Amino acid sequence: MQIKVNGEKREVCEGVTLDDLLDLLAVKRQGIAIDLNREIVPKRLLGATILKDGDAVEIVRMVGGG
Repeated sequence: MQIKVNGEKREVCEGVTLDDLLDLLAVKRQGIAIDLNREIVPKRLLGATILKDGDAVEIVRMVGGG
């Protein structure tokens, strides 16, 4: 199935969760927020949130500064 990750099309298998996707992309969980179809997903739900064809995922990394 096809999803978008940070605006880029990607093919993933059926049944992939957001947690699986982060593993596939080698993304560290610290300091990130996940937006799925314009809704922030709490970290505690990453393993329970199964992606569907056409989903749009934005992975946002928090950066400190001032």
